[in-house]
Amino acid sequence: MKNIIIVLTLGFLSGCTGKSNQKETATTNPESNILELTDNQIKNIELKIGAPKTAPVAEIIKLNGKIDVPPQNMVSVSIPLGGYLISTKLLPGMHVVKGENLARLEDQQYIQLQQEYLTAKSRLGFAEKEFERQKELNSSKSSSDKIYQQALVEMNTLKITVKALSEKLRLIGLRPENLTETNLSRYITIPSPINGYVSKVNVNIGKYLSPTDVLCELVDPSDIHLALSVFEKDVAKLAIGQKIWAYTNQNPLKKYPCRIILIGKDFTADRSVLIHCHFDKYDKNLIPGMYMNAEIETKTRTGSVLPNESIVNYNGKTFIFIAKSKNQFEMMEVKTGNSENGFTEVQIGNESLAQNYVLKGAYQLLMTLKNKEE
Repeated sequence: MKNIIIVLTLGFLSGCTGKSNQKETATTNPESNILELTDNQIKNIELKIGAPKTAPVAEIIKLNGKIDVPPQNMVSVSIPLGGYLISTKLLPGMHVVKGENLARLEDQQYIQLQQEYLTAKSRLGFAEKEFERQKELNSSKSSSDKIYQQALVEMNTLKITVKALSEKLRLIGLRPENLTETNLSRYITIPSPINGYVSKVNVNIGKYLSPTDVLCELVDPSDIHLALSVFEKDVAKLAIGQKIWAYTNQNPLKKYPCRIILIGKDFTADRSVLIHCHFDKYDKNLIPGMYMNAEIETKTRTGSVLPNESIVNYNGKTFIFIAKSKNQFEMMEVKTGNSENGFTEVQIGNESLAQNYVLKGAYQLLMTLKNKEE
């Protein structure tokens, strides 16, 4: 009797276990991307089913690069005769106006140069009068030709000396026509040669600057460029004047319209070409050296598109759902193209165009499928 009871109990347990496994297999299949839902589940998810649309799709080329400034718009400020820096208010990022004083220097050679100029100018006045006197004497043969020629040479030599010294004075910012024996100065000021802003300051107060030292570097943003790298396969799709939309990594939603002004002719080691673009409107927040991304819209073609909400991402891959029947759905991996106006291009075969897809509720289907698998 005891043996019979044991056998019945084991049989009962075995039957229960078999039913339980059979029920679980019917609702979950970890190896399949097919999901079956009840009518109530479909109603709660609020699915929308439909076919993909055929629409014009623009081909987008994505590029990256950085903001650049042409050499003619970058200025290194130096002092032709050198001197000691005694004052400056320069700071990186500061805006400067053409002619504005950037720094003040002093050196004894400035005094010496002014002295030499005034001395030569004074001697030239005497030489010119002496020449006129010798010219008059020579015309009446009261003076030899040799003395006359010596007076001429002396006058011309001093004219050259005065001219050379006046140009040296202009190099250091002094106006020789305003210089007299009463206004000699040991100081000079360095004016800004352009309108722009300071990109770098290389000196400090008290430092001696030689003619080869750079006081500061200035940038004129009026001709700022966007330099982008384009791979060899895409170069033929570009043209001068083509429009580009650039954006930063920090704010990808803010687009800066640009146009191509130059396409390079040399390939780099990674088989890319450098193109230069002009901003339609310069933004002062764009700083030379800043990295940027860009998109170029090339040709337009016809493609199949689905609403953005019908496309889901899982484990780094992109999927859509096919409506196999009223209650059965299959998750299919696809490749996507450009997105525009709420729709995204999907690359599906011609044989799949006639099928119906989940246009709304795809994310809920993904969550339901993956939760059951777990």
